[in-house]
Amino acid sequence: MLRPMPVLEYHTAGESHGPALLALVQGMPAGVPVDLEFINAELRRRQGGYGRGGRQRIETDTAEFLSGVRQATTIASPIAIRIINKDSRIDDPVRTPPVYRPRPGHADLAGSIKWLTTDCRATLERASARETAARVAAGALARCLLRELGVEVFGFVRSVRDAHSSVDVTESNWRSLRADRDASEVYCPDAGASAAMIDRIHAAKADKDTVGGLVEAHVFGMPPGFGSCTDWREKLDARLAFAVMGIQAIKAVEIGLGKPTADRPGSAVHDPISFDRSRIGDSTLGFVRSSNNAGGLEGGITNGQPVVVRAAMKPISTLLRGMPSVDLNTKQPEHSDYERSDVCAVSAASVVVENVVAFEIARAVLAKVGGDSIVEVIRNWTGFLEMARTLPLDPPIARLA
Repeated sequence: MLRPMPVLEYHTAGESHGPALLALVQGMPAGVPVDLEFINAELRRRQGGYGRGGRQRIETDTAEFLSGVRQATTIASPIAIRIINKDSRIDDPVRTPPVYRPRPGHADLAGSIKWLTTDCRATLERASARETAARVAAGALARCLLRELGVEVFGFVRSVRDAHSSVDVTESNWRSLRADRDASEVYCPDAGASAAMIDRIHAAKADKDTVGGLVEAHVFGMPPGFGSCTDWREKLDARLAFAVMGIQAIKAVEIGLGKPTADRPGSAVHDPISFDRSRIGDSTLGFVRSSNNAGGLEGGITNGQPVVVRAAMKPISTLLRGMPSVDLNTKQPEHSDYERSDVCAVSAASVVVENVVAFEIARAVLAKVGGDSIVEVIRNWTGFLEMARTLPLDPPIARLA
């Protein structure tokens, strides 16, 4: 049976303490400039943030392209990316001993029962958030394509525990907020909130505990019409939620206003539509809103407003002080094992969310406009926007059949 035409997709492989992490990206058109400096900068950001553990002082994550790229440009063939693990010791029984006492909140117990073993080691090696380095590399590569179309993604930390930032992100201020974010130890573009977040992380470390928080990603420059309402699997909000929920330790995903929509009447939720002819040339196509509670998506399709995705990250499962557990061999009460870990990885999660969101946006772009080369993609993108700006079409689309 023939497979359908390729879509943009990626797969990852590798264990936390294996030789390397791998990302295989398929469906990327030819001619996309690969900004290796940018991709490596995103990998470095994923390793940073106040509250990270000792592993980040060992690794120096950089992307190595093994295929699909020639002279810093994609060539349309599958792209293999490798990120070397310096702390490679998966086959060393002394340095990576069996784990018989599962950590509450981690995949240890569930995975051990799934694969019928009392040793949690194999499960935790793959379930580890170390794997997200490969997803960041794939997402950062997708952003190289989005840049060619004027689409940008901005992610940051909204809160750590109860320390919350109320900063308002807009199309006019997000670039300055990015500079503020990059100056923050916790990747929050709000100096006061950043200080409070650091206090919460410091207190958790003193208590041998962990903390979680909220992260956000905003996508700017996406016109209306990308995604679908004809197939639930192609609804862009559903795909975004699926991609973000698949990140380790994420327990909730919201689009736009999110949960508070359940508490308000429709008149206070839905975003009024107006037309501003002076903006017909930008990504809104002139259709503007006084609010963006929908988060740039209606019916699974972009509506021209910034796409806004928010995710809740639970506290890291590995506590320095451990938690009540059992020995899987004896079934007797024990304290959970300790694996070197973070006190807070919300900053890192913001980078991962930013990049997996970017990949899904790029996928939606190519699903609509297609093209074997970036030149063709840009032509198709431009052609679609030109037609959308001249609605109603003459002759009407029905007469074109």
